[in-house]
Amino acid sequence: MSNPIAITDSHTSVREFYAERAKNSDRCCATGAAAGADSNTGGDAPSTNPFYAAELLDGIPEDVAAFTLGCGDAVSLAQLQPGETVIDLGSGGGLECFIASRQVGAKGKVIGVDMTPEMLAKAWANAARLKTTNVDFRYGFLESLPVADGTADVIISNCVINLSPDKPQVFREMFRALKPGGRIAVSDVVADGELSEEAKRDMTLWGGCYSGALDMGVYAQQLREAGFVDVKIEPKGAAADHIPGLQGKLFSVAITARRSLH
Repeated sequence: MSNPIAITDSHTSVREFYAERAKNSDRCCATGAAAGADSNTGGDAPSTNPFYAAELLDGIPEDVAAFTLGCGDAVSLAQLQPGETVIDLGSGGGLECFIASRQVGAKGKVIGVDMTPEMLAKAWANAARLKTTNVDFRYGFLESLPVADGTADVIISNCVINLSPDKPQVFREMFRALKPGGRIAVSDVVADGELSEEAKRDMTLWGGCYSGALDMGVYAQQLREAGFVDVKIEPKGAAADHIPGLQGKLFSVAITARRSLH
């Protein structure tokens, strides 16, 4: 387990932002990044969710499937295998965990981590409705994951890492939590260059997955500095083009990397 962290104003603001969405089932992030929905989903997703192929959502109640807080399909990007252990960073209402749980099967396990109690309550309620038995939701922060060293074969995350005020620490925690040879599959929003200080201070835009976006080159470099190899970042589409001052500066991406065997 990692050591506890000091909770910052950014953490508090983001937690309040997402607590409200958990209570009201509001979407976020996807609105501005829908053009960047991953192309590897293998089919057209239902109108209730722009990121997932219909077969991935089969049997999941519409309100659970439609509760979209992401910017892509990190689950398909991960190419999960039966028996694998998966950690979902920022698991929200649990949708990605439920999709992943089917792919890893009864011998696999999915651990969802979220810092918002209201989201965790929503996820556990959804798990009960779905009668899912191989998913565990845990309270925790991306900068201090509530898992032992070398827990996961795969770490996924859908538009959450940009919310952290200390992304290098998040990447170090991801590396720690992975088994040697493990891999990451992340959908996120990144920037072309550095955003203005005014944008960075806007907590509403931060909560909306925009103001905390790293420059794509910096994102890749910080992953390498944490120890990851084979880092790949593939642009998927524009994000936040509806927000004045951010047009052309943000886009959604698919990110993969791995921890070497040695």
